[in-house]
Amino acid sequence: MKKLLSVAAILLSLSAYSGQQAVADNTPVKVESRVGNVAITDNSPADAIATYPTRGKAIARSFAEQPPLIPHKDSYSITTDKNGCLTCHSWDKAKRMKATPVAKSHVVDDKGTVNGMNYFCVQCHVAQADNKQELVENTFTTK
Repeated sequence: MKKLLSVAAILLSLSAYSGQQAVADNTPVKVESRVGNVAITDNSPADAIATYPTRGKAIARSFAEQPPLIPHKDSYSITTDKNGCLTCHSWDKAKRMKATPVAKSHVVDDKGTVNGMNYFCVQCHVAQADNKQELVENTFTTK
């Protein structure tokens, strides 16, 4: 019985290698991108990691009525069911979290319920990261 099992195991292991022969046709496959056959001439270094201001330091606004900048990452989840910003900035939690509460212009009642038009915070408010390189060319001046 042991011999029969050994022979079966050897035959099974040999059959695993049966389909792995080298391809007879060694011609290279021609793959071309949508931009054509363009050689890569330079390697760009990785982008610098953005740094955010320390707690309590804010960047001054550049013009009147500019939405305040966010002094931390702005990658909190905002869906129709939950706004991640409100975990710290809602009226009932802001004081305890030492965060700026949602502006009165953004709410619809005395409880601090955020108006639907102001629910998506990062539509107007952006993170005030100190990026080491410009993300987009900017020629804006305050004059």
